[in-house]
Amino acid sequence: MSQHGPSRPRTIHEPVSIAIVASLYNNTYVQGLLDAGCEEINEIAPNASITVYRVPGAFEIPVCAEMVLRHSLPDVLIAFGVIIRGATEHGDLVGASVTDALQRMAVAHCTPVVHEVLLVSSEEQARERCLGESINRGTEAGRVAVQMISLFNKMRASFAGETGLEDA
Repeated sequence: MSQHGPSRPRTIHEPVSIAIVASLYNNTYVQGLLDAGCEEINEIAPNASITVYRVPGAFEIPVCAEMVLRHSLPDVLIAFGVIIRGATEHGDLVGASVTDALQRMAVAHCTPVVHEVLLVSSEEQARERCLGESINRGTEAGRVAVQMISLFNKMRASFAGETGLEDA
């Protein structure tokens, strides 16, 4: 497991819209991701408007995310969920389905979708990634979200002929 996540980006002060779709299943772990992600966003994007949508489980994340992307047009969407592998392949199937759906909608809507629907093998792995301070994936998701907002803003400006992408 990599211990090197994304570094903290520069603070952005412009108003931005961030949507988060988070599963209620395995809520202790998902809440850890959500809390850490929101805390990080509030630190590095203090004027961000964060809207959280809670869904029953990971499988429901894509349909809610699609609805959000179609109707509220956020600058970025973060998906939080935790799938713990069991005795069958159900978790792997759900994980693959969610991953594929999130990637497809990011491309279709040309909107960054930060994928933090974790597929883990044990509760210990879930604790490390969701409740730990050193590698909390929620913190990483917050950083990636802000990095992608900054990158997309620079790209839009560049495409409009205003500036280059040197600092992207």
